[in-house]
Amino acid sequence: MFSGSMVAIATPMCDDGGIDWAAWERLLDFHLQAGTAGIVVAGTTGESASLERAEIVELTRRAVAYCRGRVPVIAGAGTHSTADTVARVRELSGLGVDGLLLVTPYYNKPPQEGLFRHFSAAAEASGVPIILYNVPSRTAVDLLPATLARLARHPRVVAVKEALGSMERGRQIVEACPPDFVLLSGDDATHLDLMGVGSKGVISVTANVAPRQMSEACAAAAAGDFARARQIDSALSALHRDLFVEANPIPVKWALAQMGLIGNAIRLPLVELSAAHRDTVRRAMQIAELKLEGRAA
Repeated sequence: MFSGSMVAIATPMCDDGGIDWAAWERLLDFHLQAGTAGIVVAGTTGESASLERAEIVELTRRAVAYCRGRVPVIAGAGTHSTADTVARVRELSGLGVDGLLLVTPYYNKPPQEGLFRHFSAAAEASGVPIILYNVPSRTAVDLLPATLARLARHPRVVAVKEALGSMERGRQIVEACPPDFVLLSGDDATHLDLMGVGSKGVISVTANVAPRQMSEACAAAAAGDFARARQIDSALSALHRDLFVEANPIPVKWALAQMGLIGNAIRLPLVELSAAHRDTVRRAMQIAELKLEGRAA
């Protein structure tokens, strides 16, 4: 179920801070038409840290209704609180989603046993499959392969989004976990390398603006044609790098606005892309041959 190029979709917002629901459907349709293999709602790229729980529920409801089973919909349910995570898991898993994404608890830096108990409690509360999410650069905690292997014994813990960008870590996960456990990349720049050591796909930031190319690259790699996959991906390498010139999702939301898909609104404490970086992101978009609306800002 979880494979190929899945998008960590941005959350479109209005200038007054509310969610732009018309743009939400426009983004979902953009991905359905482009061959995106799954929609991840309210992840880091979706500004989960500044979304209200009711907003995450409504984003999820609308995504499930709009996609109508055509692609999997996965909702972000992880927080730094086990009790809050469990409550979100119970609520979101009842909305018709195909899975939940649970990031490692951030800021409080639990030890490995704390991670094991946190995710185990969430798995027990869930009615749908769970994808764990390891991104130490943002959470200050690393979910180690040995702990992941323990968690993979739970029938609802089926996959991990690994954003460390390490091929050695990928090999360790494949060796430690059951054969049917799914490894996914959380790092666009190395996603094809990780597929070479056993990953089934990527949960991608770049796919927000280049969904068809990301889908085609993943499909080629899955078929064993890594030469073709790398040829496609070479045009995206600048995007993989430059969509992180400032904190995600600042650059990708600006890029989406340049494509006319959303407005250029983002919630504090994040702010829109600084003028100093706009030419850099625009050049990366041009290299990837993305269609721009000709906006100067």
